[in-house]
Amino acid sequence: MSRSRVYQWCTWFGEGRTSLGDEPKSGRPKTSTNEENTTRVDELIRCDRRMKIREIALKLKIPKSTVHEIVHDTLGYRKVSARWVPKMLTEDHKLQRVEISQRLLQRCQQDNGDEDTTHIGVGPGGDFQANNNLFDILITGDETWVHLNTPETKRDSMTWKHPSSPVTKKFKVQRSAAKVMATVFWDAKGVILLDILPQGQRINAARYCSTLDRLKEAIRRKRPGLLRSPDLAPSDFPLFGPLKRHLGGMAFETEDDLISELRNWFDNLDVDIFRVGINSLLSRWQKCTDLHGDYVEK
Repeated sequence: MSRSRVYQWCTWFGEGRTSLGDEPKSGRPKTSTNEENTTRVDELIRCDRRMKIREIALKLKIPKSTVHEIVHDTLGYRKVSARWVPKMLTEDHKLQRVEISQRLLQRCQQDNGDEDTTHIGVGPGGDFQANNNLFDILITGDETWVHLNTPETKRDSMTWKHPSSPVTKKFKVQRSAAKVMATVFWDAKGVILLDILPQGQRINAARYCSTLDRLKEAIRRKRPGLLRSPDLAPSDFPLFGPLKRHLGGMAFETEDDLISELRNWFDNLDVDIFRVGINSLLSRWQKCTDLHGDYVEK
């Protein structure tokens, strides 16, 4: 509060004022925000969830400020975007997801010697941790397209701006048509195999068998005693998301330059990223079961 406002309040209280509330004012009383208009606004929104504040005000012939107050303060609405999901899950899909998650959770229970997963602890950062052999032998793998030119996202290009700073402009850039497919297999200790498929080549039976043979050889070399993985799970959250952000704004002239950057990025990852990524699977299995097979958010 400013010094002049303090002096003003002292003067008012010296003249006999005893309340901090606004005094009655002359003029037309506010009548738009009433129960009738609140009901009408609520009915319009329920009929069309995409209706704008301006459209509601025109239809009901009341001020936009009043509609805004009714929608946000009185009714408690807020406008949000729909959550994108990879595909529509049928009831059979959800049932399969629940059954797989429950089997994996039961495996964790057997390794822990517990009857339920409530005894599985929560580690640093809020990730579930279980002291069992499942996470020591679990290998996860997935593939993703990587373009030679990956535009920087709008969020990643945000900068601090002073009121007197000029307005920054960002030209729209399309992803390059040239791309490679990166397939990575990893566990809680790091990357086991990184396979790059150049553009124009297809994944046929021979390529698939060759990749599996290379994976088995990499497991024998990097993880002695580990001969097979009990499950494969997506790698989008711990690996591919940070990878795409790292490549944002970069442009490579040749596929070899891109492949070299990919291998360098994976080689320099902190081992904690892999540990947290593997440990997060346990909480995802539990959430999938709690959500009856629906998609699990971060």
